[in-house]
Amino acid sequence: MKSETVTLPVSRTRASDFLTLAKPRVNLLVVASTMAGYYMGAGPDSQLGTLVSVVVGTALVAGGGAALNQVAERETDGLMRRTRLRPLPDGRLQPTEALFFAVALVALGLAGLAVGTNLLAAGVALVTVVCYAFVYTPLKRHTSFATVVGAVPGALPPLIGWAAARDAIDPAGLTLFAIVFLWQLPHFLAIAWMYRDDYARGGFPLLPVVEPDGRSTGRQAMLYAAALVPASLAPTVLGLTGAAYFAGALVLGVAFLALTVRFALRRTLGAARLLFLGSVLYLPIVWILMIANRV
Repeated sequence: MKSETVTLPVSRTRASDFLTLAKPRVNLLVVASTMAGYYMGAGPDSQLGTLVSVVVGTALVAGGGAALNQVAERETDGLMRRTRLRPLPDGRLQPTEALFFAVALVALGLAGLAVGTNLLAAGVALVTVVCYAFVYTPLKRHTSFATVVGAVPGALPPLIGWAAARDAIDPAGLTLFAIVFLWQLPHFLAIAWMYRDDYARGGFPLLPVVEPDGRSTGRQAMLYAAALVPASLAPTVLGLTGAAYFAGALVLGVAFLALTVRFALRRTLGAARLLFLGSVLYLPIVWILMIANRV
């Protein structure tokens, strides 16, 4: 009895630490974007089995990519207040076991996508994790341009869903990619501004770190948000959605742009936090409107 009371809590703690490596809350939006991409591609021909394969496969690949990122950044994570208690920098997990866990998740996810959907969807997922873990992650230590590079794998999930539905990548699918790509940059810049001291402590030369007055950060957030407005209207132009989506996306896009203008003018923690919260709300609402008004 005594050994059981000691073993069970330890087991739960290790399980939760491995789960933390996969960042399930962060990747929830990744999975939602993939689901949206699948439905927009398949429409009334959506198949439950394929959708399940898309969701599970993408979740596993995204979780594995997040774990690979934490293996690579375990030392810098230990320098930053917001990440120093993660399982690897805190010493609760060893890098070798975390790496095995990450590779296993990615392999299982890719296999699930290949078998349950098609090779193109699995290929897009592979490109996503390679770009994220082996291009964006090391580049973060060298240039602020890494934020733009990182937005590429971050915008590929809807293309995974689209490819699973149509076994092709076409202009309509690329429009979904463009929406997420442009949305991510103000989102990331708001986070970078909020935690710029922490990123400086970790040695990451993000834009708010190398240009601390915030003018470039605010200007870039506005430019990307302005480009997002026409990009978000493109699904209607391409015949994917109707007038109701067009109107809703226009209102959301202008409101999101207004938040970036406010941030660019004030460059305060409060303005950055409001922009971040607005960005968190923007994308799910866009997906809901798009799915509800698919034609």
